[in-house]
Amino acid sequence: MLVLGIESSCDECAASVLKDGKKILSNVVATQIEDHKLYMGVVPEIASRIHTEWIYGVVEEALETAGIKINEIDGIAVANRPGLSGSLMVGVSFAKGLSYGLDKPIIGIDHVQAHLYAPHIEHDIEYPYIGLLVSGGHTVIAIVKAFDQMEIIGSTIDDACGEAFDKVAKFYNFGYPGGKIIDDLSKKGNSKAFNFPRSSLHKGDHRYDVSYSGLKTSVINQLDQFWDGKSDKSPENIAASFQHVAIDMLIKKVERAIKDTSIKRVVAGGGVTANSYLRERLEKLHGIEVFLPSLKLCTDNGAMIAALGYEFLKRGYRDNLELTAISRVMAFRRGYP
Repeated sequence: MLVLGIESSCDECAASVLKDGKKILSNVVATQIEDHKLYMGVVPEIASRIHTEWIYGVVEEALETAGIKINEIDGIAVANRPGLSGSLMVGVSFAKGLSYGLDKPIIGIDHVQAHLYAPHIEHDIEYPYIGLLVSGGHTVIAIVKAFDQMEIIGSTIDDACGEAFDKVAKFYNFGYPGGKIIDDLSKKGNSKAFNFPRSSLHKGDHRYDVSYSGLKTSVINQLDQFWDGKSDKSPENIAASFQHVAIDMLIKKVERAIKDTSIKRVVAGGGVTANSYLRERLEKLHGIEVFLPSLKLCTDNGAMIAALGYEFLKRGYRDNLELTAISRVMAFRRGYP
């Protein structure tokens, strides 16, 4: 089965063609980083307008790279939730037009779920597993029982992990995008120069939850309070100290979930999964199978949309042309689905 995947939930305009959910025939990603760099963050109106200009060419390039004609695809998968409403509408509208014109089935995909499914493209992974989804907008720990069944056991109660990275980078004018800049700076810094506080959520419903608001506030507004008094207050040291605490908080909750559930398999996805320290910590989990996406599949891309779409389409799931863009999170509640 050949599935065309379309992703436009934020500032990447992406399209991919996958064969049978595994073989990537093409994976085209057009990034808008340069268009948003001036603002140190994504401007929704600019993002949606650029998607409108780019989407035809991106899909055309994906088909040409795959070496197929548009009428040879067997189905269309499109990210329709969650994300920026204007950006999502561009992708959904384009996909619906293709579906109608070609008389091909269409399926709407939760792009956050697709992030967690991305490692399946490159690895054969058995269920169940502990799923860790870390991105600019979401931080979730789940027990994943099947491609369409996951129980959310933990999440952020305020800022997402990637969001905290971006806000710290913006405040100190480190550069954009913040996550990659902080990761790069951290490699040259002293992670013990600042002893930033870790959130302590461990009772009742918060056993696997995390909070980044306090850490972000400490790094931005209370730097001297947590300084060791000896090290330089350099960007490298600030970045390294912040990154280690931010990632260690996540690993602690993952380790707790592993212990409580006795599940010895962890799968991670999302843009922050490209972080070198997070990958290092996950790969060092003792006695645990760990599956990570390659760097090209960490950030938003069409391949993950096509791969998850394949799973739904081959089982007969279909959406009609009333499919719409949904900006808010639908699936991320405890006990989903």
